[in-house]
Amino acid sequence: MREDPSAINVQGQLALTLLAVDPVGLGGLHLRARAGPVRDMFCAPIKTIFPKARRFAPSVSDLQLFGGVDIGETLTRGEIIRAKGILDAATPMVFTMAERCEPGLAARLAQSLDSNIGHALILLDEGAEDDEIAPTTLTERLAFRVDLDGLRHIELAQLVMEEADILAAQARLSAVEVSDDAAVALAVTAVRFGIDSLRAPLIALAAARANAALNNRQSVNQDDLQIAVQLVYAHRATQIPVEDEADEPEDDTSPDDTPDAQSPDTDESEFNLPDDLLIDAIKAVLPFDVLAMLEGSGRLKTASGSGGAGQKKRGNRRGRPLPSRAGRLDGGNRIDLVATLRAAVPWQTIRRKQNPDRTGVLIRPSDIHVKVFQEVSDRLVIFAVDASGSSAVARLAEAKGAVELMLSDAYARRDHVALIAFRGEGADLILPPTRSLVQTKRRLAGLPGGGGTPLASGLKAAAELAQRVRAQGLSPSIAVLTDGRANVPLPGKTGRAAANDDAQAMARHVRSLNIPSAMIDTSVRPHRDLRTLCGVMDAQYIPLPRADSKGLSRAIETALGG
Repeated sequence: MREDPSAINVQGQLALTLLAVDPVGLGGLHLRARAGPVRDMFCAPIKTIFPKARRFAPSVSDLQLFGGVDIGETLTRGEIIRAKGILDAATPMVFTMAERCEPGLAARLAQSLDSNIGHALILLDEGAEDDEIAPTTLTERLAFRVDLDGLRHIELAQLVMEEADILAAQARLSAVEVSDDAAVALAVTAVRFGIDSLRAPLIALAAARANAALNNRQSVNQDDLQIAVQLVYAHRATQIPVEDEADEPEDDTSPDDTPDAQSPDTDESEFNLPDDLLIDAIKAVLPFDVLAMLEGSGRLKTASGSGGAGQKKRGNRRGRPLPSRAGRLDGGNRIDLVATLRAAVPWQTIRRKQNPDRTGVLIRPSDIHVKVFQEVSDRLVIFAVDASGSSAVARLAEAKGAVELMLSDAYARRDHVALIAFRGEGADLILPPTRSLVQTKRRLAGLPGGGGTPLASGLKAAAELAQRVRAQGLSPSIAVLTDGRANVPLPGKTGRAAANDDAQAMARHVRSLNIPSAMIDTSVRPHRDLRTLCGVMDAQYIPLPRADSKGLSRAIETALGG
């Protein structure tokens, strides 16, 4: 279910306005939207807010960012010429295609944001999939996030900001006061929503002050705090606050016995904000699907870096270019000529004095820089499906649909899939790793079902396959689809207790392999034993008693970081 477009429009406009008032304190804005009329219309006011904003893309060089020796001018003039970089002075920055930002560049930009020079960053995130998103290293430093996915340009209203109003609010900002109770309320609310970074309450406090200044108030009030938590906390929440079920003891103290009830020293203007008011304010703007996920699992688990589109490894021949590094030419590396010249140029004066007879650029072995590339291995999603019992037909139908849906995007996402069915006395590899949709449909058509639930055998088969394909260069992930009632142990043992013990042992084995995994509970009621098994396995627990193939596919993609 999509958020109300009008609500997104209002929140986005307000976020831009507050950012104009206090760009340094708020850090910036994470805008997730594909390039097109919708994004262009939303971003139009940015040119008015930040007329001197510098735009750059992930391909930006360190020389453009930080400045340094200008190789061309230095060689032309015969003296060291240094160029200024984007980050040399406080300036607003617009980062396009931020979803392609590499960790190294993200770290350098984050360091510049933390330097208190006065930078403000607007991330234009054009990711189409869940794993294509700007780095958390940057987004956690930005106050706001706006997602325009699915909106039409006719649903957006043009933001009109008077420059005089913004300048007046900026002038009032430093005089806005914040009570201690307000700061405490923001910190407590962050903790209750599972936001464990101290940066978030500080940013929310800056947003509240900016809103107060915009509305010509000398101090932060409840309205300012509610707006701040809605804009800053809603997209950072990882859990829904747990309500206290125990009833509070009744207070039998009479009003006359309360010393401060009618005390003349009581300050009627004292700030007193109930925590529930901020909690409800955040819940009001949470998207329906996120709210349901948080309430269902208690905590929203983020995907690990090892999931997604496969593991990354460094190479020297192909892949995405990384910053070059110092090295030597050994026949297997490729020299980075520009980086080598940049390292050699500052030493030319000294080297010419030492070698007056030499001409041209004097290069030493220590100047050599070689190119580095990053290769991304293909990902294999291993489906281990419980094919036992009377409900096997429905579960297998869901699994078949989910496999076909995930494989339909395999060519773009570099995904392979494999299917293991466990039933009766063991587990069988029904579908070896493949990217062929035709072969997949043929193998899935005759998938059998029935018998007991050898959960341990299913986990063992999935772990063995994962180890085998990892040695072949693939990045495996495991998705187990079961109702959790293990009743068949590994060969050589008998009894339900032995079946549970074997399942626990195999879960620990999967965890030791450090493989991203998800456990989908298909029972009518969520199974406590299966949730416990997920903890042992370090797997994402997903209760889906009535999942269709689309819902199952989305849940697996989210859990495995895809």
